[in-house]
Amino acid sequence: MKLEIRQLSLRLERFTLEANVDLHNARTGIFGPSGSGKTSLLETIAGLRKPEMASIALDNQSFESTAQNYSLPIRLRRIGYVPQDDSLFPHLSVRHNLLYGGNGKSKDRTLSFEHVTSFLEITSLLDRHVQSLSRGENQRIVIARALLSAPRLLLLDEPLTALDAKLKDAILEQLGSLHREFGIPMLYVTHDPKEAIEICEEILMLESGKIIARGSPRELLA
Repeated sequence: MKLEIRQLSLRLERFTLEANVDLHNARTGIFGPSGSGKTSLLETIAGLRKPEMASIALDNQSFESTAQNYSLPIRLRRIGYVPQDDSLFPHLSVRHNLLYGGNGKSKDRTLSFEHVTSFLEITSLLDRHVQSLSRGENQRIVIARALLSAPRLLLLDEPLTALDAKLKDAILEQLGSLHREFGIPMLYVTHDPKEAIEICEEILMLESGKIIARGSPRELLA
């Protein structure tokens, strides 16, 4: 993977988010306290926020170029986004949430409906309504839906927030092997050192919209 984020400038309420980095690792963490701009950075890459200035490209495909007044539509970016908030449709079953919009029809067998649901251990949940799910089950469904969109890049925004320790450890183990299983690079937002160390090869430390450090999570978070 090669994700280029050049001359990014996004004005937020309390500060301006700025970034000028090239990312190459398959599992990169965005680490920092709440309100430091982590979610806004993911949303800008996904196309959900429009920066004042930026050049963003993934594997040489341009996502955003304010200099050329160009922005690739969200649906064409092929990004799997797992937001902090509950994004499932409450009136649909788990199966229909996963299949919404044609998901699960990837030609890649690695990302087949059967493989994804089996890997995330949610096969037994398919015919349940989402209102009956626990927080941990809900998170597995949201991650599965993102995978079934056959993305080129996964953006995970604090996916383990509000889980108890036992559930967090179980899903953390799955997330740690996600790239090995599916071959999809990820950006992983967290403010938890344990998550960053167990999942990420590299982290960007964000504070008040600025990248203040970059490197190995074990070294930076020791």
